[in-house]
Amino acid sequence: MKYLVTGGAGFIGSHLAEKLLERGESVTVIDDLSTGAVDNIQHLKQQPRFRYVIDSVMNRAVMAELVDQAELIFHLAAAVGVRLIVESPVRTIETNIKGTETVLELAAKKRKPVVIFSTSEVYGKSNGSSLREHGDLVLGPTSKGRWSYAASKIVDEFLALAYYKERKLPVVVIRLFNTVGPRQSGRYGMVVPRFVQQALAGEPITVYGDGSQTRTFTHVKDAVWAVLKLAGHSQAIAEVFNVGGQEEIAIGDLACLVKELLGSDSSIVHIPYEKAYADGFEDTARRVPDISKTQALIGYQPRYTIKDIVMDVAAYQTSGLRRAGL
Repeated sequence: MKYLVTGGAGFIGSHLAEKLLERGESVTVIDDLSTGAVDNIQHLKQQPRFRYVIDSVMNRAVMAELVDQAELIFHLAAAVGVRLIVESPVRTIETNIKGTETVLELAAKKRKPVVIFSTSEVYGKSNGSSLREHGDLVLGPTSKGRWSYAASKIVDEFLALAYYKERKLPVVVIRLFNTVGPRQSGRYGMVVPRFVQQALAGEPITVYGDGSQTRTFTHVKDAVWAVLKLAGHSQAIAEVFNVGGQEEIAIGDLACLVKELLGSDSSIVHIPYEKAYADGFEDTARRVPDISKTQALIGYQPRYTIKDIVMDVAAYQTSGLRRAGL
């Protein structure tokens, strides 16, 4: 098959493109490199079934041609990372909503299936024992730019499901929970690569807030496996699925784990949210997915532990330092 991956030079997109090529598929990626990097796809360039386009998904002329040539579209292009979201809310909203609208509109004209990548952020401040796809979404006020990303991705989901209902466009919506692994940058606030980078450099490991907030983390290999299974399943059409890990860990404990696993002498310091991001920044105390729906349909079960994830990220960052001669 011929696949189009928007945001394909990004962390997750590059891993997805890589796996599709391993299966013998043809892959085209489009990325404007605003948060992605050519380095992420450098190793794919020599493959005859791979093509990349440096452009924006909001370039309708380019996207119309790429959608026409594809048999299925994975739409990952989006603003990413808490820091970027807080600092650039206009860019976040425009990129996420306009980009998704363009992809869906063009795909609907040719009835090309689309997998929409959403996020656990849509659950907002929901603090249930576990977060289920049909549960209520609880966001903060519009005066807090923190929630603009969640709101934009909720609109993406509504729009995708509306295209299915009204125009019969096959869509699948996947909510990813803190996907982590090699090639991920800590530049935009991603906590695991940031902690690992600080630990390897012997710098203070900076925990935002009191560190009691808990999360689960998903290895990118587990996430890509689930995405490909869902994309090819007829019963996934017009449904929303959580894809996440099951090991719940407090961020303060994560910092300790990173320090221990890497044998680092780094100190662990706490930084108030207001200093890390902006005055009045809000965070959610607990975010743990219910993955029973995904398990029931495709047999999804995370294979990689949080220790595996930390060590894989560390191995990638260490290899990068060696290549740079540092």
